[in-house]
Amino acid sequence: MSTDVQRHPLAPRNLVATIVSGYIPLLIATLVVFLPLLWMILSSMKMPPEIITTDLHLLPESVTLANYRTAASEVPFARFFLNSLIVTAVGSSVKVALAILTAYALVFVKFPFKNVVFVIILVALMVPPQVSMLPNFILIAGIGGKNTLWGIILPGLGTAFGTFLLRQHFLTLPYSILEAASIDGAGHWRRLWRIVVPISGPSIATVALVTIVSEWNDYIWPLIIVDSPEYMTLPVGLTLLQNSEGNSAWGVLMAGAVMVIVPVLIVFAALQRHIVAGLTQGSVTG
Repeated sequence: MSTDVQRHPLAPRNLVATIVSGYIPLLIATLVVFLPLLWMILSSMKMPPEIITTDLHLLPESVTLANYRTAASEVPFARFFLNSLIVTAVGSSVKVALAILTAYALVFVKFPFKNVVFVIILVALMVPPQVSMLPNFILIAGIGGKNTLWGIILPGLGTAFGTFLLRQHFLTLPYSILEAASIDGAGHWRRLWRIVVPISGPSIATVALVTIVSEWNDYIWPLIIVDSPEYMTLPVGLTLLQNSEGNSAWGVLMAGAVMVIVPVLIVFAALQRHIVAGLTQGSVTG
């Protein structure tokens, strides 16, 4: 009888174990991620004396949007936003399309050295992107891509992560469906866009989300290839804002950072339900 009680989900021992091993680590991880964001948002609505002080207060004494107005007027944030929107939209769209096409070819198209190509993609996944920045800069600058939006977009159009994730998912698809479509006269292009893509929505959405976040937040490469404010993206624009305001204008910098992260948070909130489904689809076999 006591054993049955201990095995019951609501038994005291089970509740304590669930709280200690589940909820407490989850709460700590949530606070570690959320508290800096909360501090940034609240600091963006504080006046400078409230930030640069030893008498810290979490909430602002009087909420003000002056920091947002200063950030928007000191640097061309509208231009930065448009540049980031173009770079993210074009770059992520091409990345996802290439990942879909490459993964489909690696799974459903027969060609020589297919496994070798996949191993090369895995090697590219393990190489830090910083290693290729100098060769990319020499190449892009040599063909006139310095201080251009296409110069920001071009070097990162390939995505080893997206290709790997979609390939693993495509391997789990029932081949009988594609075989039936092939018997009906459907070619590779029709099978891809009429069958494979519609049933792979969560995995494609996961790749799209990761790609969008990566493109929007990319800082190092745009900073290297662009030095004109006309072509700067939002993360690089924050550096220009810091240079114009100085290191003491923390409220203005926090306001600028909030304006950078809010759009990507909206996209993340819209697509986050697909993440778990997309990441687990590729791990199911059978």
